[in-house]
Amino acid sequence: MSIFSDNIRFLRHKKSLSQQSIAENIGISRVRYAKYEDGRSEPPFDVLLNISKYFSISIDLMLTLDVRKYSLEDTIKLPDNRIVLPIRVDHNGNDQIEVVPHKTSMGYLKGYGDPEYIESLDIISLPFLKGGKFRAFPADGDSMPPYKDGTYIVGKYVEDLSDLKTDRTYVFITSNDGISYKRFQFHEADGIWVKADNSFYEPYKILLPEIKEIWEFACSINTKEYEPDEFSERNMQNFIAEIKSDIRHIKERII
Repeated sequence: MSIFSDNIRFLRHKKSLSQQSIAENIGISRVRYAKYEDGRSEPPFDVLLNISKYFSISIDLMLTLDVRKYSLEDTIKLPDNRIVLPIRVDHNGNDQIEVVPHKTSMGYLKGYGDPEYIESLDIISLPFLKGGKFRAFPADGDSMPPYKDGTYIVGKYVEDLSDLKTDRTYVFITSNDGISYKRFQFHEADGIWVKADNSFYEPYKILLPEIKEIWEFACSINTKEYEPDEFSERNMQNFIAEIKSDIRHIKERII
């Protein structure tokens, strides 16, 4: 058996269809279709395309993803001809959250469009998060206090740049920085401006072609506590940042 044969059998039963009705709709005999469902034969491209269109599921998903694990009614269409982003659910129908681990977070930029990579991620469920596609990413606590290393930011997938809200925080997946958690500022014709909550860092621009995915902050999972002296260190960073800002303003006035 293959993933493909398992998928078409599952989809047929889910829609309460007969092999005969599907075969007629895609223009082949029932016997031929039954062989695909039993895994005794593989369909040529034209038939595969017809099956994909019939079930309204991309060929990529049909061949690589076990659709029984996902809520395909709530799939999110992705740009740039990438596959749909299926919402993962448990046996009770609760949304599940894929967790991108700290140790392999750099690999996400290569694997975010690979169904096998996404399927390999650990999953958790948070019953208060519903109505979207959620994923958990490791946070860089230095730039976005009070989150420190070891924290996970759970984000809800953003389908359109126009949905970004000023001063709301997002996980940005970009070709240059990989995973970054920043606060959105405003749009420009060729990009967007973001900033860190730590004023030690300057705001910067992300060019539109660099953006691969955006996830809006939904909640955080802290795995470490801040110690009292760490707050003092952070205050010192802010103090240094203020001095740098004052020096910059003085220079601008002199010029």
